[in-house]
Amino acid sequence: MCRWMTSSSKKRRLLNSISLPGVVWLASDIHLGPHTPATQAAFHAFLNEATHQASALILCGDVFDAWIGDDAATDSPDPWLRSSLEELRKTASTIPLWLGRGNRDFLLGPRLAESLGTHLLPETTCLATDAGKILLSHGDEYCTADVGYQRFRRIVRNPWVQRAFESLSLKLRSRIAGYARRRSMAANHHKAAEIMDVTPRAIEDAFRSTGLTIMVHGHTHRPARHTLLVDGQTRTRYVLPDWDYDLAAPPRGGWLVIDRQTITLRGA
Repeated sequence: MCRWMTSSSKKRRLLNSISLPGVVWLASDIHLGPHTPATQAAFHAFLNEATHQASALILCGDVFDAWIGDDAATDSPDPWLRSSLEELRKTASTIPLWLGRGNRDFLLGPRLAESLGTHLLPETTCLATDAGKILLSHGDEYCTADVGYQRFRRIVRNPWVQRAFESLSLKLRSRIAGYARRRSMAANHHKAAEIMDVTPRAIEDAFRSTGLTIMVHGHTHRPARHTLLVDGQTRTRYVLPDWDYDLAAPPRGGWLVIDRQTITLRGA
């Protein structure tokens, strides 16, 4: 665990901690699904490259466009999913691989992680690297202006709700997930862009409550390096890119590279 104290001796936020020395790669929002063959191929090539160049790999959520339960993958996965799971398993056998949970695949669980030989990433983590300590998450928790989504997020992350959902048949779960996704896409068409981005106050509060000076997250599909002042101290926020090699023109994707000297956003 990582714990920080304020100068007034008040306790700051308690975070899970992961220590990863060496070269660390981070990616997010790949959104793999049955209709993303080009994105899937690019992602598999990325995994292969990571095994040769990175000491560890962290995937910060929304690796999959939807996830209805680990049993859908461990029992009889569709061919596209079986292929990606095998590539993840191969990667995890070579370098440490951490799987985060995003807003679309928040039901990823220990059963899948164990079957792949991967680790599950806590929702908010203190990542200790050669470049320093980093506050790491998927990022959707910082979109606090989207009140409707935050309400939905609290509901679907309730363990009782998740257990009830996973007790349903795979067919029914798939239909419910499809309906929820269509409703979400329709609602997003009517939301202002700033509502679906992170809220500055939430970012400042996260920096202030942890005492960290570097943050990395995905979710917003707005890759960038931001600098800001919080309580007179410079903080840096890196936003990971999303991946789309099937519909986007030009295709897009990328990842973050952390080593002793630099933190660099790299395009796929």
